[in-house]
Parts: sequence; C-alpha cells; structure tokens
Amino acid sequence: MGANKEPHGGELKDLYLPAAEAEAEKVRAKDFVSWDLTPRQLCDLDLLLNGAFSPLEGFLGEADYNAVCADMRLVSGVLWPMPITLDVSAEFAASVAVGDTIALRDQEGVLVATLEVSDNWQPNKEREAEQVFGSTDDTHPAVNFLFNQAGSHYLGGKLRGVEAPTYYDFKGLRESPAEVRARMEKLGWRKVVAFQTRNPLHRAHQELTFRAAREVEANLLIHPVVGMTKPGDIDHFTRVRCYEHVLEQYPEQTTTLSLLNLAMRMGGPREALWHALIRKNYGCTHFIVGRDHAGPGNDRNGEPFYGPYDAQDLFRAHEEEMGISMVPFKMMVYVENRAEYMPADEVSEDDKVLNISGTEFRRRLRDGLDIPDWFSYPKVVAELRRAHPPKHKQGFTIFFTGLSGSGKSTIANALMVKLLEDGRRPVTLLDGDVVRKNLSSELTFSKEHRDLNIQRIGYVASEITKNHGIAICAPIAPYTHTRRQVRETIEPLGGFFEVHVATPIEVCEERDRKGLYAKARAGIIKGFTGIDDPYEAPEAAEIVIDTSELSPDLAAHRILITLEKHGYLK
Repeated sequence: MGANKEPHGGELKDLYLPAAEAEAEKVRAKDFVSWDLTPRQLCDLDLLLNGAFSPLEGFLGEADYNAVCADMRLVSGVLWPMPITLDVSAEFAASVAVGDTIALRDQEGVLVATLEVSDNWQPNKEREAEQVFGSTDDTHPAVNFLFNQAGSHYLGGKLRGVEAPTYYDFKGLRESPAEVRARMEKLGWRKVVAFQTRNPLHRAHQELTFRAAREVEANLLIHPVVGMTKPGDIDHFTRVRCYEHVLEQYPEQTTTLSLLNLAMRMGGPREALWHALIRKNYGCTHFIVGRDHAGPGNDRNGEPFYGPYDAQDLFRAHEEEMGISMVPFKMMVYVENRAEYMPADEVSEDDKVLNISGTEFRRRLRDGLDIPDWFSYPKVVAELRRAHPPKHKQGFTIFFTGLSGSGKSTIANALMVKLLEDGRRPVTLLDGDVVRKNLSSELTFSKEHRDLNIQRIGYVASEITKNHGIAICAPIAPYTHTRRQVRETIEPLGGFFEVHVATPIEVCEERDRKGLYAKARAGIIKGFTGIDDPYEAPEAAEIVIDTSELSPDLAAHRILITLEKHGYLK
C-alpha cells in the first residue's frame, strides 16, 4: 500500500497491491473464509481501494466507527462524517476472529480484496441512525437499510486491494481520483468546481452549473452518482446518456464528465460534507451545495428530515478545515419576456416566470404530454421518453397481500382472466402456493425463509414489469419491510399496486377447507400467520378489499378501474 502526492488535492491513498503481490494474495486467499459483497458494499470497497475515501485505509473499526457517529471524526481527529462499515450476518461474524484475514468477493465470486480483521462487533443501530441521520424513522432510506437490510454485525480492518471491481458500462467515464487528477493536470485546470447529481440535467441545471463555474473562475466537473441512489430514481444508464447530451451545451474545454460509483445514504448535511471530501480527493477546489442537499424527502409525518439550508450551514462550519470551497446552489428560473434563465433573486416584478416542477415534468413524461424546449433539451427528453414510456405502455405489478383464506388467489385468478381478455400485455400469475412449489420448494416457513420467498417473487415480478408485462402476485407477505423491499425494486421499472385483501380472520377461518387454522390453534402447526405469527397490515395500500363484502368478480373489476384511473389501461 502506498500514497501519492498530487497537485490537485491532499494525500491520496492507494490500497491496491503491486501486481506481483496481488497475484500472491490471490493464492493465499484460497485458504481464507470468503464474504460475498452486496452491491452497496462493492461500491464502498471500490471507493476505498481507489482513494476516493482517503484517508480511510479500510472499513472502520469500532473505535473509529463510534467517533464518526458521535463527532464526525476519526479517532485521529480527522474530519470524516459517514461511517463506512462492512456489515455481515451474525453467523458469519461468529466464524471470524480478530486477526483473521477474509477474502472479499464480488457477486460472481471474483476476489477483489482481502481484509485483515481488527474489529468484530454488534453495533447499536438505533444510536447510529439517530447520530448519523438524525432519525430512527425507517421511511429514511438509510435508516430502512440499517434496520431492515444490513447485517447485524460489523467487521473492521485494513484492506489489501487485489483486483479492481469490473464494470462493463461507460468504461471511459469510470475514473479513479488519480486518473481525474491526472487529466485535470494535463488540461491545465487549476480550479475545478464539482457538481453532484443523481437526476437527469435540464436547461436550468446547465445554466446554474455554468454560472457557478464562471463566478469562481473555474472549470466544471459534472460528477454524477452511478452507484446506489434513492429508491425510485431513474436508472443510471438513462441518466448518463442524458449527461452526454447536455455536455454538448457547454463551451469546449470548459467542462468534463466523470462517473462516481458511490452508494448514497441520502444523509443530508453529513452527506454534503462527505460528498465534498470525496470531490477534494478527485482534485476539485469547489463544490456546489444545493437546497436540501442529499435530502431523502419527508418523514412518515410529512415533515422534511432536514432543513433546506442545514447542509450549507454545516459545510460553512467546516469549509476551511476541509480545504474545499462551497458554491451555494442558485435557483434558476426561465423568464419568458427575456427568453433566458436568470437567478430567482434577480427577477423583477414585471418579469414573467415560467416553471415546471419536478412532479409536473414527471407527469408530462409519464402521460406523453408536451415538454417545452425552454425546460429541457430535445435529446434529453427523447432519452427519457424512450426509457420511460407512457403508463399505458409500461409494465406493472399487482401485489396482493392478506391472511390465508382471505381470497387473494381467487381474486388474482379473476383479474388474470380479465387482463388476458384485454390482451394488450402478457400476464403472469405468481400465486403463493405455486411459487412455493416451483421456486421455493426447499424453503421452510421461518421468518427468514418467508422473507426470502417474497424477495424471489419480487425479483420475478420486477423482471416481468421491466419487460412491459403484467405480474400478479398473491402471497401472504405478512411483513411490512419485505413488502417495501419489493415495492422499491419494482417502482423504478413500472407500476406497483399493493392490494390488501383485508378479510377478517374469523371469515378466513370459516373458509379454511384444509383445517390449517384449527391445527394452528391446537399448536400442531407453529408460526402460522394471524395465530402465533403476526400479520402486519399495510398502512397505505393502493386498494383495500374485504371479500366478505365483495365478490371476486367485483373485486377484480375494482382493481381494473384503479388501473384505468392511473393510466395503465386505456
């Protein structure tokens, strides 16, 4: 391991072993216990190894983790606002001792790095959520990940990089900090302002970024995130094609595009500092910080997780220490009578301001309506229309949930027949019992296996939806967090409608031809949903049906009406 001094930033860590040592490490790793990295962990590992997370030399140990959570600093006193941890299962943690070396592999089993374990502990996740994200509300995507997806234990230790993760997309734009610094030096760029984004760029973004760079007499690095962003965001393939089109609108030699393989946490003020420190490692001297920078939206009570300018305030408090300057985001508006974009605070009372909100833009895109040239570039709109056709051409998933005997399968079958009769899209029914037989026959009815079964159903449904088909899913799906995972997987790809078949348990028991409820009440069957295992009823299902009051035919018809109302059927 070594460090490089670069003219465009501070010390840049290089955690990759020299070629000969890397080959020797591959041989040694055959005897190590292996951990298969999740997509988020692979993003973190990539940026640890290439120096984007300098000064870190590995996943945080317990002392550094506690210090970062509490005070945004490593034990050494260096500012670092975000805990970078390797979360693993309790079973895996029990198999590893401090001093062991483990192999870290990608999802295809390729060795990426080895980790010399210095710490192995079970964190207090509620304290982490409160300290880092300011909330334990799991409508925050990072809190949801922490509570419902992350492993129960953390491993810390120094890394030895063996082979860079392989990505086949946009290879020319995926650059390490050292490569970006070298390119800036070659171009003679001494001052560089970075723009962070996870959304497509439109004309207002082009105006504000160009003005920001001009004001500080700097060149511009458009540095979008292509790792993991907020659930529901537009896929990065579409976004990058849009960025390439927008790049044509900047004067030559002023602006460049590079991709950042970051797994965002949507951590608001702390995330703004984190983003700035990363961009300093890439050689940037300035960083644009927007209103509610990296904010996840509203909590379950409809209140914003962070104030609109909290990120800018925290940045100013640490700006000198970080060594990278903030450029505040200026709201740009289109003034029709001047036929140009202007900062909102420079508009006079006589000016006519035109505006399309993000929600309105998505509605127009979704419904195939006109999007004016003053708002976005025709090439960008064409890319977005291609990736996100009107609703009546998109795929969608109908996800039934309810107690055993509630009538899910009956309604699902009736709905399937009606949609097949319509004939405009292929239709697939993923019934709970059928899936258990064909996809999940080896699974038990433990909570872990119930979750896994629903995740499998969600994966198949997402593939059907992505390819413009209709997936009808009819499992019990008793747990809120698992249903949420399925929703978050599918919603970026098409429609998702949760149907809560809220038939009372007394009615379900009366219908029970197999006698399962009676056996459960007698203790013969253990862990039966609704008896000795909870059913967590949806709080905001798109459709609620009680089959003790509604026939299957009418229930299916109600769902069809809802699909028509939302534009998925014409």
